[in-house]
Parts: sequence; structure tokens; C-alpha cells
Amino acid sequence: MRSHVGPLIPVAAVVVVAAVAHTAAVGVVDPWVALAFAAFVGFGELVRLTLPGERDAAPLGVAGALAYCLLPEVAGTPAEHGASQVVAVAAIGILVGGLPHAAAGRVVGLEDAARRLLVVAAAAAAFRPVVDPDAVGLDPGPGLAAVMIGVLLGVLILDALLAALSRASTERARLGATWRDELRTELSIGSAIGATGMLIALAVGVMDLWAIPVFCAPLLLTQFSFRRFVAIRETYLQTVRSLSRVTELGGYTETGHARRVSELALAVGRELGLAGDDLRDLEYAALMHDLGQLSLAEPIPGGATIMVDAGEQRRIAEEGARVIRATGVLDRVADMVERSTEPYRRPHEAMDPTLPLGASVIKAANAFDDLVGESTSSRVRLDALERLRLGMAYEYDPRVVAALSRVVERSLKSSV
Repeated sequence: MRSHVGPLIPVAAVVVVAAVAHTAAVGVVDPWVALAFAAFVGFGELVRLTLPGERDAAPLGVAGALAYCLLPEVAGTPAEHGASQVVAVAAIGILVGGLPHAAAGRVVGLEDAARRLLVVAAAAAAFRPVVDPDAVGLDPGPGLAAVMIGVLLGVLILDALLAALSRASTERARLGATWRDELRTELSIGSAIGATGMLIALAVGVMDLWAIPVFCAPLLLTQFSFRRFVAIRETYLQTVRSLSRVTELGGYTETGHARRVSELALAVGRELGLAGDDLRDLEYAALMHDLGQLSLAEPIPGGATIMVDAGEQRRIAEEGARVIRATGVLDRVADMVERSTEPYRRPHEAMDPTLPLGASVIKAANAFDDLVGESTSSRVRLDALERLRLGMAYEYDPRVVAALSRVVERSLKSSV
């Protein structure tokens, strides 16, 4: 189980306790329907996905919870359950679906589960009064469908915001960049989940509970396809990581150098507001930035390219980029590696607008690790930062050095 307790978990816990208490006090409405949707949510949680970064996603479970939230009728009979019962059913389904994973010793994404619960709770609070005869009491029809669509759009925005808040807390990334990244994700898979939940809710009014297996099957097949995509992407990253260790095994770079540069470059990239594909390409480029050293007749002492002249640095970068381009699929990564030795500006010239920001990040992160290595001394790290600051006139992008300084200084404070 993850040790990090994010900001959403206590809020979700309070909401669930209040919802369960209220449901127990007033009684369960249509218990068989509630049980069917709890089982639906539980099954969705059981077959949930683990995304890169150990983030959980349960598209089928969320679709089931949203369907129960948006349910206007069951076989022609009005659905009279309230928002509290929706939250209670979703919480029970998430708990039941998560128990087998916990029993098997798998990672339990409490923060991700809390986000799903809060999104369902917000949707229920917004929609259930619309079909409550004692409140708005809107009858099924175009007006109700429009309200459903509006609620789902709000759910997409809220889910992206909560995911961004969680990521900003755990990854120390900028909230604006992470929110934009999450919104792009929501527009793809989130819209499919919301549409499936809405279709199931409307179909139950005609087909009864048989609508659940009929309409969840396509989403289940899509989820299995997405699971394969995630597995392939993770295998791809592992392959890149293995390739990055070739220089270490050959004695050209110090053990752990590529990993340290990659981790530092990602932290700086998040600090600068990079997100999504840009961060992934930055990670690949940082891992493979030293591949060109394999072309050297004699290794550089300690593998520290900062200690050789600019021409040799450029040749190493070009050789590494040539190897990466041979894959045929990593042109952006190759360009980043090839230009990672270039100064951000030359004397009497303005900053080069074509220089990828990721290349400047790798240049600074690599130089910092060449100077620091495995040392944990605060004095060594601060001296390395000062040396990079002295090169901000031409060599190192001041934006990158400032972000790198913030990342390093935070790590020094946290280690005290």
C-alpha cells in the first residue's frame, strides 16, 4: 500500500461516512437495484488498470457509479434513491473490488479511489435532486438528457482538477500544467466513460438491469485494449532504461548516472510546467543522453562529459542521436539529445528559439550530476548550483537553472 496520504483521502472519508450514516438512517431504497450496481462498481474496481506512475484507473467502475447516479427509472418505475445512497453504493463497490487486490499484496491506490468517490458524490449531489419529485422532479425527456450531459461535463472538469491537485501534491508539479494534461486525458477516455454511464442509466429504464451487461461489454473490451497499450508502453520504458545502462556496464559512465539525470530532469521539467508527451520524451532523452560515449576509443574519466571540450561533447551527442534515430520512432528524443550540448545563446546573439527546452534541461541536469555524482553533501550540491549559475550568460538557460535550484534546495530541506 502506498505510504503517501494525499489531500483527497480525508475529504473522501468524511463524505463516505456521512453518506453511509444517512443511508442507514433513512433506509435503502430498491435494495436489489443498489446491490446490482454495487456489484457492477465492484467488478469494475476488480479489473481496474494500473497506469504509469502507479496510478489507478477504473473506467468500468466509474461508468457503473455514474450510471447509478444518473438513473431516472428502472423498467418504467421512477428511481427514488438519493445522493447519499449513490455514494454509499459506490463506496461499497470500491471496497469490495479492492479487497482482492489488497489480499494479493498489490498496491492500493487510495488517493485514486478517493478521487473517484468525490467525483461520484459531486455528480450525485448535482443530479439526484433533478429527478427527486420533492425537489425539481424533472421527467425523462430532452430536458433531462441535457441536464445529464451538463453534469457529465462538470464531472470531467472536476475529475481533471482533482487529479491535477493530487499530482501537484505528490510530484511537486505546477497545477496549471497538470490540469491541462489531465483535461486532455479526460476528453478521450473520460468522455467514453461518461457516455457509457449515461447510456446505461437511460437503458435501464427500458431494459431493466439487463442493460448493465449489454452496455458495459464494449467498454470492457476497450479497457482490455487500453491495458495492453499501457503494458506495451511500460515495456518500452523498461527497454529504454535497459539501453541506458549499456554505457554503465561498458565503464563509460558512473553507475546510476543516467537514472539520476533522468529523475532530476523530470523534476525540473515539472517545475517548468512541462506535461504529458513532453515529459515522456524528456525522460527518454535524459536516459539515453550518453549513448554516444560508446563511440569513444577511451572512456572519459568518470564519464563526465562536462570535463571535455565543446567539440567532443557535440560529437558524442550527435552519435547518440544517430543511434536513437535508427529506431525510426523517437525523432523528437533524438533531436533533444543531439542539441543537449548547445549553449542556450551565443555571444552577441539572442536565445535560440529553435532549441528545445528539454535539451536545455538535460544539459543542466547532466552537468549538475557530473559535478555532484552520488554525493549527498549539501556543500557539494550548492557549489554545483553556483557553478551552473556562473554559466547563465551563455551556456545554461536561466529559467532551467532557476528551476533546478528550486528542486535541489527543496530536496536539501527535506533531507534535513
